[in-house]
Amino acid sequence: MTDGNKDCEATIQSMKFIAAHIKQVAMNLDTVAVKNMVDGIIGAKRIFLMGAGRSSLAAKAFAMRLMHMGFNIYVVGETTTPAVQPGDMVIAVSGSGETPSIANLGSIAKRIGSRLTTVTSNRDSTLGRLSDIVVIIPGRPKEDIIYEDYHERRMIGYPRLAPLGTIFEITALVFLDAVVSGLMVRTGASEAELKSRHTVFE
Repeated sequence: MTDGNKDCEATIQSMKFIAAHIKQVAMNLDTVAVKNMVDGIIGAKRIFLMGAGRSSLAAKAFAMRLMHMGFNIYVVGETTTPAVQPGDMVIAVSGSGETPSIANLGSIAKRIGSRLTTVTSNRDSTLGRLSDIVVIIPGRPKEDIIYEDYHERRMIGYPRLAPLGTIFEITALVFLDAVVSGLMVRTGASEAELKSRHTVFE
């Protein structure tokens, strides 16, 4: 097998690996937590999304879709984002639930009196303990990355199929897009309505 063929095979196997993980997570989602998250979004005055690194990209993608649905939505850290207030909902995306900047912001949000929802792999994390709603998206914990048996992991191909936080980040992105579908069903929003709010500056 040529190096090119090996690259292609690795790509295909990675897609299958990630897709199988997403399917497994979907089958085991805490439906009560998901319903509470949807209820919270619908009932919130304003919604704030936050995350760090690649998790922030998943959060921003979700924020964009919520904007398309007509929600009053902001991304924490943007220059035009206003102050969080009581009655707002803050949604954090953090695989570990321990990212210092996001955990600190979660603590501030709670002190202000907003409702905190966290999408994470770690219910017992700082963010998990702070949150009113916790949606568990299993991923590869950081301690596994740091302390793994390198040779064992190399043999089974985990680092190459889904390195670092890939499993959590991709699964969280798919989950959040699926929440949009749930919101569309709940509110009766149509795809045409979403399209009408899509930016024309492209």
